[in-house]
Formats: sequence, C-alpha cells, structure tokens
Amino acid sequence: MNSSTIIFKVWSMCGVLYDDGVAYGDYLEQLTYMIFLKMADEYAKPPYNKPLDIPAGYAWEDLRSLRGAELEDQYHKTLDRLGKLPGILGQVFQRAQNKISEPAKLAKIISMIDAENWAAMSTDVKGEIYEGLLQKNAEDTKSGAGQYFTPRVLIEAMVECVQPEPMKTIVDPACGSGGFFLAAQRYISTHYKLDREQKEFLKDNTFRGWEIVPNTYRMSLMNLFLHNIGDLRGNVPITRNDALLSDPGERFDYVLSNPPFGRKSSMTFTNEEGEQEREDLVYARQDFWATTSNKQLNFLQHIHTLMKVGGEAAVVLPDNVLFEGGAGEVVRTKLMESCDVHTILRLPTGIFYRPGVKANVVFFQRMPASAERQTKDIWFYDLRTNKHFTLKQHPLTHDDLQDFITSYNPSNRHKRAETWSEENPDGRWRKFSADEVFARDDSSLDIFWIKDKALADLENLPEPEELAAEIVDSLESILDSFKELQAEALR
Repeated sequence: MNSSTIIFKVWSMCGVLYDDGVAYGDYLEQLTYMIFLKMADEYAKPPYNKPLDIPAGYAWEDLRSLRGAELEDQYHKTLDRLGKLPGILGQVFQRAQNKISEPAKLAKIISMIDAENWAAMSTDVKGEIYEGLLQKNAEDTKSGAGQYFTPRVLIEAMVECVQPEPMKTIVDPACGSGGFFLAAQRYISTHYKLDREQKEFLKDNTFRGWEIVPNTYRMSLMNLFLHNIGDLRGNVPITRNDALLSDPGERFDYVLSNPPFGRKSSMTFTNEEGEQEREDLVYARQDFWATTSNKQLNFLQHIHTLMKVGGEAAVVLPDNVLFEGGAGEVVRTKLMESCDVHTILRLPTGIFYRPGVKANVVFFQRMPASAERQTKDIWFYDLRTNKHFTLKQHPLTHDDLQDFITSYNPSNRHKRAETWSEENPDGRWRKFSADEVFARDDSSLDIFWIKDKALADLENLPEPEELAAEIVDSLESILDSFKELQAEALR
C-alpha cells in the first residue's frame, strides 16, 4: 500500500472519531499505544529478533483478533498491566486509559494498524502521519495542546541559523513533541553526507530532552521513535521530569528550545480544608544567578548551565525576559557578561496558539571565562512592527523568515550589514552596542525603532484578546517587581 493511502486511512479515522467527541489528542494517544505494541510485535520477529519483553497475554497478538466487549476488556487490561512495568514500557503506558468507548471503532483502528508493517515503513511516511496529528492536536484549542507546539517554520529557521553539525549534541530542556530535534535531524541528514558512525551518533547520542507533562512526554517519545531517533529497547533520549529541579551535570553543543509560556513555575496541592491551591515554585540552585519564580528566567539560567564553552543557543523567550527589572536585569546582565548575546529576532504576534503572545528568539554563544563582558554588539531584527499574522488566514511562512535568515548570515555571522539607516528608518535589521543597552533602564533589551502604523490608525489595533493579554502581562510584571522590592525590604 502506498504512503498516501496509509495517511488517508489514519486521517479519515481521525475525522470520524472527532465527530463522535474523541479529541485529536485522545486519538493520538491511542495511536501511540497501538503503534508501540504493533512495532514491538514486529521487532520481536525476523529479521529483527529484538523482543521488548512484553508480558505474555498482553501483546499485540492478544488484541488483534478480538471484538466487542472482549476486546474492550483486554485493551483495558493491557494498558493497565503495561503501565506498571519498569523502564520505557512503563513510561509510555503510565496511567494510560482507553478513550475510545465504542468497541467497533476500537477494532477498526486496530485492524488499520495491523495491516501495516510499521517497522519497515519509511520514516518520512510515519513522521508525516504523526506530525500531522500533532499539528491537528495543537489546533484543537479546547485541548490546550498548542502551548507545547512551536510553529514548524520558526523551528526550521532557527535550526538554519544555528547550522548544527554531525557528532555534536543538542538539548531541549522543554522538548514538547520533539519538534526541534526533528528539524535538527533533517538539517544534519540533508546538509552532510554521513558515514555509518555519524548516522549511529545522530540516532542514539545527538539528542537529549526533558518534558514534564506525561501525555506530551509519551507523544514525544513516539514521535522520535517514528523518526528513527532513540531505541525502543533502551536508549531513551527524553527524561520525564521537571528540568529545572537540578543541574543534570551534562553539557551540550547546542540548545534549541521554546520553554513553556506562563510567567510562574507553580505546583497544585490540596490544603487541610480539602481545597486546591497553587504555590509558586522557586528553585534555589547554586548555579543560578538569581532566585525567582519566573519560569522563563529560570529556564534561561538553566540553559546557560547546560551549554558547553563555545556552545550555541537559540531560545524562544517572551518579552518580559527582555525588560523586567530585579531578577530579570540580573539574569540579562550576567548572560551578556558570560555569553555573546549576538542576535534577537522580535517575533510577530498571531503565530502561536496562545493569543497575544509577544516573543523573541534570542541567539547566544557561551564564551570562555573572562573579566571582560563577552557581548559587544547585539543585532535586532524586527519582524513584529507593522506585521500581521494569523494561524489560519495568514500564517507565518518560511518566506516571511527568509530575509531574517539572509541578514543573520549563518555562514559567517561576523560579517553582517544593517538594513536600517537614517535614510531608511523602516529597515528591520539594526545593530546596537552593549554599551547602549546597559545605558537603558534595567539594561532593557526591549528595543524598537520602526514607527508603528497601528498607533496612527485605529482600524489596525490588535484584537481585543491580544490587548487584554498584553495588559495582564504588564500588570503581572509590575506586581512581580513590587514583590521583589518587598522581599528586599524585609531582608
């Protein structure tokens, strides 16, 4: 059967189930369980002969011929049993539940998966099926899955600028569904003629990630396996844990990441009255420059720790990281002292699934210890002012990012030319010295220079939800600053 037919079958079933109230994420979860079981069955047979130690009575063969209530009961028992196993099997099936209530449709999905040889299938086909469903899941606003999904064209542009090389390591401490890893894998595979050692390193040793959300972790594992990253039998490139808890001791050549949106790291607990409360998490780590509950500032400090000397990073960060005082100023100052923070891409609104998000890509390189400040000049590309994008009617494309990539000059970023000038005040590519930045209030990196036409034209004002999100963000920033001042006064 050709690839287009397989994809059509998987997507057709997706639509049928969605009409019955089964969300894309639930369908994706069930596919993950079933494809994993089917691949385990295939790997246990010739020519692979690599059994995954699935307990007798709970393998693919024990499901494929059943129907009706008997199938539903066996599937429930299988998920429950495998979720209690140690190692990767237990991690993939942890707290797994059957979300497809109709046994007839469950049997139809099992038959569809059973008809294919997934282990032998092209990674392009498997990847297209799975990534397409991840995209649909992100678009399903009711599920909230969009917060784990970074626009693929943005990821690809970031990778194109960083230009990762073979035999080097790449980390994402908040890896979501694994998008950065897949883009880096494609870049390395297409830009280099890899020998056997390099191919094995790319599969087993290049990537390292952390993901805290169980369902997202499960999907990212399957996404990577279907793209031939990692090994179903042992080498798991992702850890399910809060990456901020501690320094893992590992150091990497590249960091590619979009840490989760939201200003605070927090945990939910039940108080003595049985009511649920949220408590801000503060990470007291010796390797951090500042102690704060700001999630993005903590991720930025953690990323700095993960980098080898000479290592390069491209990280999506919200605006508050660029302008906040207190801990924000401390982190920015220390980062510019120890790293060459050389490029900031100001991203437009309307490209993320959470409305009103204002974010940037910050590119920096960790430099050897020195008494001198390592950041000399910072290049800004303003892709936000007078730019308007939406997720469906006017989505961000690679063409929209091409001028930035050209300006970045990945082949030699030390040879660049501004497009801004006194004669061309709307030029989007401009250089500022570090001295100019440090002369600003709080050493703010929140820099704009192009005249915003929306300020003179009420018809071009942002959508109400974007304005509301911006107001909330500003108020939270002010409140955080007051809390830090209060904490200082009480010391």
